Amino acid sequence: MRHVQRPQVPQQQPQYDQGYDQGQPYNPNFTQQQASGYDSGYSSGQVYGSPQGGGRGTIPPQHDPRYAPQPQPGRAAPDWRRRIKVGSIVLVVGVLAWSVGTYAWASSQMRNEVDLSKVIERPAEGDCTTYLIVGSDSREGMSAEEKKKLHTGSAEGKRTDSMMILAACSSGNTMVSLPRDSWVTIPSFVGSESGKKFGARGGSKLNAAYAMDGPELLVRTVEFNTGLRIDHYAEIGFAGFANIVDALGGVDMNIEKGFKDKKSGADFQAGEQTLNGEQALAFVRTRYAFAESDLARTKNQQKFLSALANQAATPGTILNPFKLYPTLGAGLDTLIVDKDMSLYDLGKMFFAMKGISGGDGKSMNIPISGSAPQGSLKWDMPKVKQLVSQIRNDQPVTVTSDR
Repeated sequence: MRHVQRPQVPQQQPQYDQGYDQGQPYNPNFTQQQASGYDSGYSSGQVYGSPQGGGRGTIPPQHDPRYAPQPQPGRAAPDWRRRIKVGSIVLVVGVLAWSVGTYAWASSQMRNEVDLSKVIERPAEGDCTTYLIVGSDSREGMSAEEKKKLHTGSAEGKRTDSMMILAACSSGNTMVSLPRDSWVTIPSFVGSESGKKFGARGGSKLNAAYAMDGPELLVRTVEFNTGLRIDHYAEIGFAGFANIVDALGGVDMNIEKGFKDKKSGADFQAGEQTLNGEQALAFVRTRYAFAESDLARTKNQQKFLSALANQAATPGTILNPFKLYPTLGAGLDTLIVDKDMSLYDLGKMFFAMKGISGGDGKSMNIPISGSAPQGSLKWDMPKVKQLVSQIRNDQPVTVTSDR
């Protein structure tokens, strides 16, 4: 039989082959229906005829919609904005919780023992907040070894070792020291324990008022002789004072002139130095090493208290629990305040003292005009009245003291 050669029919490249052969991307319009003319043998990699018998061709797998790669689930990119927001909220809540807890704990440790409602015939309130700050020679809680180390002696009872008025005013803060040897009138008063009324005692040294009937009579005497109302009272003993300084890690001081005093244990060289609790107590108690005696001591007390407040009321102390809690514990353990004084009021007192050390205000002794009986000091009353008027009316203090 003669073989009849059939005419060659030009092959038609299907739409999907044309694009593939030319290296063009897969045509997204190619559908499952267009591939329906190819049998299931495609999956085995065989060659198949095109629809309508139009030649032979292959469908690359990447072009077959049946085998098109499906999107795979991936890990979403982190939402840093949300993370920062959540982290900030957690931090703020944590700080608030710590602050509230610390405030509540410290408030519970305060010794609100002085009742100023027992003080009679009080002056009118002024525009500034006034504090009577007292350093007593109380040896409460001190062992015999501590008394020896701090050179406090072993006298029984309590006496005032320092007294000063701190006026926190919008016009500027003022710290006025009241020498304990000031000659004043002890007025009539109601006993803080007995409730009985006692007549005026006449002229006496200021520290005698505290010895007679404690803080309430001292406030009464200061108000009677100055005409200035005292809003809050704060008192700290020897041990508490030294412990606060040690809890802070010492207080930096610039001592202009060196001095020694056997009674207080003071032995200082001139210059910048850090005082520990024992040294700080000696520094504020020394009086016999100075020609001005008590007046020189009050100036040193003001200088040190301002430096102490400046170091205590800093972020390095307030935000550091390893410093804050020991400092608060040391102070609140022996600090005695009036019944109306809150932790907030106590904080304002410290920041007012800090402001003075930073130049926002002034410190001075109460104006003195000369000597009085028993080696005491007589106040310059015209200047005292002017000073009190400026504080009461929240005016800048222009009064000066020569001593």
